[in-house]
Order: sequence, then C-alpha cells, then structure tokens
Amino acid sequence: MNRPGRRMMLAGAALLAAPRIAGAQGADPAWFEAWETVLRRRVDAQGRVDFTGIAADPGPLPTIVAEIGRAGSEDSRSPTHLLAWRINAYNALAMHGIVLRGIPQSLDFLGRFGFFANTSIRVSGRDTSLKSFEDDVIRRMGEERVHFALNCMVRGCPRLPQEPFRAARLDAQLAGAAREFCESGYQVRPDAPNRAVWVSQIFDFFTRDFVPAKAPSVLAYVNRWRREPLPDDWTVRYFPYDWTINRQPGAAG
Repeated sequence: MNRPGRRMMLAGAALLAAPRIAGAQGADPAWFEAWETVLRRRVDAQGRVDFTGIAADPGPLPTIVAEIGRAGSEDSRSPTHLLAWRINAYNALAMHGIVLRGIPQSLDFLGRFGFFANTSIRVSGRDTSLKSFEDDVIRRMGEERVHFALNCMVRGCPRLPQEPFRAARLDAQLAGAAREFCESGYQVRPDAPNRAVWVSQIFDFFTRDFVPAKAPSVLAYVNRWRREPLPDDWTVRYFPYDWTINRQPGAAG
C-alpha cells in the first residue's frame, strides 16, 4: 500500500474504537462539525482540495469515515435530514478514497472502475461502493439537484463548498448549487455562432434524472437556473468530462 493510504488506514483503525461524540438533540450529526473543519482547512474557495496536506495530516477525516460506516448512523429524522447526511457522506468517502488510492493524477477508465465500482466502502453498517451508494440509494430519493452537490473530487465535478450540506438549509443550498452550476461558464458553454450550447456530461450521464422527470429537455432544465436563459431552439452538445483530480495548485502527489 502507498504511504498516504497506509497513514490514513492506521489513523482510521485507531479511531474506530474511540468513543463516539453524541450530537445535541435536534442538531446535525456531530461528525458534520468535523467535516466542516476538514472542508474549511483543506478546500479552497474554488473547491480544490489539498490532498497532500490530508495525506500528511488526516485530521478528523478517518473518524468521519468510521462514523459514516457505523451501523445505524444515518440521520433518518426526515427525508431532508437523510439526504443531507448522504450527500456529506458521499463527499467525505470520495475525498478519503482519493487519498487511499495514493492521490492519482486523474481517473482513467480502469481507475474509474476501481474507484467507483470495485472499491468497498461502508455506509451505516452496509458494505457498498460509491457507484451503488449514488445510483441505488441517493438518486432514488428523487432529488436531481444532488448532481450539483455530490463530488467525486475531479475537475469535472461541481464546486465542492467549504461547508457541509445541512437539513435546515438544504433546499437553499441545493438551489444555490444548481444555479452556480448552470450559470458557470465552464459547465455550460454557449456557442452562439453555431446556435448550440456545450454542457457538462453530468446531464448526459444522468439524463433521466432531469428529463422528463423535471423538465422537457436538458436545455429547459439549464435555463430554469440561469438569469439569462439561452434560446430554446439551440442544440445541446456535451463536452468531455475532466477526470483530473481537483487538487490545489502546488499540491502534486
């Protein structure tokens, strides 16, 4: 095993037996605060991650992963609480997984298969994979805006915020994430001379979550979140997804 991965594994093993911190009644799960510490310390305003820093000093990340894996740990007080829990869990597990893989430069085809489908993760006492957690659990909750919140730590993903998703503000947070994504000049690229728009492959990978469930077309969905809608007769095209790991500049592994 690579050195960053071994350091993370040892830290996680030591913390699995540690007493769990109980959250206040009605409050978010206690690990959300630890997750916010990681996000504010290791994620910059552009959503880029200091993976090298995490590998050298994992901080509370292994504890967070252990708590996510604990049987019965899901916050099921309401569908909103559960969705916030699952979004944060996915993002924390993805961050942890990149470090365990030795912080690759990018995820090629085989790397994506290994990372998403062929690596076991533990969620609330169940062994699964990131792909199954997303497709069979999170997406089935019927909230398409999760695609602007879930982050697999590559450049093609939506921006990773420096704060957790929280039940009390989840609708506003997801609306803000959708608006940011659809207004982004990177994720949505108008091509006026050709009466076309190039959009993220997220809309291609997960089309049925958007169309016709939420809008009659991908462009209609994108326009819902734009201050200046694009002409509805433009052609939608998809630019290649960037699977480069979204590390901070100067933080090469």
